[in-house]
Amino acid sequence: MVLVSVMYPAGGRFDMDYYLGHHMPLVRERWSSFGLHEAKVVKGVSTPDGGAAPFQVMALLTWDSADAFAKAAAAHGPEIFGDIPKFTDRQAQVQINAFPEG
Repeated sequence: MVLVSVMYPAGGRFDMDYYLGHHMPLVRERWSSFGLHEAKVVKGVSTPDGGAAPFQVMALLTWDSADAFAKAAAAHGPEIFGDIPKFTDRQAQVQINAFPEG
C-alpha cells in the first residue's frame, strides 16, 4: 500500500465547494477500479507555533501500489489534472509515500 499526497499550497484561489462536490467524486469514480482504496481531504489550519499552514488543502489517496497510481494517472490523468484549474490557481505538489514495514 502507498499513500499519495496531493498538496495545494496556501494562497491564491481555492473553490472548496467545487473541489468537494465535483473534483473528489470524479477522482473516486475514475480511479477506484485502478486500486484507489480511500480518498481523504484535509484542510490546513496552522503550523504548531500558530503560523499559517503551508498547504491549504491536501488529498490523501491510499492505493494498492505506486504502479496502480501510475496506471490510473495514465488512463485518466488528463481529465483529473485538467480539472484542477476549475477550483484553484495553485500548482499541486504530489508525493508518493510508503508505509514503513513493521
